[in-house]
Amino acid sequence: MFFYCSKILVFIITPLVWIVGLLIYSLITKNSRRKRRSFIIALLLLIGLSNSFLLDNMMRIWEIPAVKESELRGPYDIGIVLGGMMSYDSHLDRLQFSKGMDRMLQAVQLYKHGIIKKILISGGSGSITYPEIKESPLLKRYLLTIGIPEEDIIIETESNNTHENAIFSAPIIKKTAPDGRYLLITSAFHMRRSLGCFHRAGIDATPFSTDRYSGGPRKWEVDFLFIPNVDAFSGWNTLIHEMTGFWIYKIMGYD
Repeated sequence: MFFYCSKILVFIITPLVWIVGLLIYSLITKNSRRKRRSFIIALLLLIGLSNSFLLDNMMRIWEIPAVKESELRGPYDIGIVLGGMMSYDSHLDRLQFSKGMDRMLQAVQLYKHGIIKKILISGGSGSITYPEIKESPLLKRYLLTIGIPEEDIIIETESNNTHENAIFSAPIIKKTAPDGRYLLITSAFHMRRSLGCFHRAGIDATPFSTDRYSGGPRKWEVDFLFIPNVDAFSGWNTLIHEMTGFWIYKIMGYD
């Protein structure tokens, strides 16, 4: 039930839904004051949520900072990579990677450099319509094609969200390396919630943030400050979704 409710909530908290809703309301309401107010709010949201500078600064507050590879106190027995980085085209039998694939690319580099000994991929379906398509076995197949030995790849196939990533991965981790050291590898915006879930599940992991929205020195270019950017709109959607999920998990006692 929580899985299905979360999918509905994702729709409700999407900023575009708010803007469209306000614009529709401004068209159908007969109250001139409400008509004007809802239109202005929709316009301000559209301008604000398409601003790259505002998004960058909010992400700097929210994201768990990345660290240099040289700062890690390896080796770690397991690098835990959270899913949510691909889709699968069954017609072409091809994986299609998203921005989150940086998690896996960073994990492979860490493995090649001897910082992590094994890679655990945590990810089931996460889809209502295609529950049979599991992410972690597909990613394992990808790792095998690029030369990662099968004995160093561990998969968790049943999780549909971050909470389940932790509770289903924890027994595998404790069995594989009961007194080991673990590195949690996921997106910087997702790390705050992920760390809480794994800590709750009894896994004390070191964070390794990837695919950051913020990073490096602040930008003061005119286009970054003032010109609307559709990518910023998408970033705000990600941030609002993640912050909402974080606080819901707190209320539910998941982290």
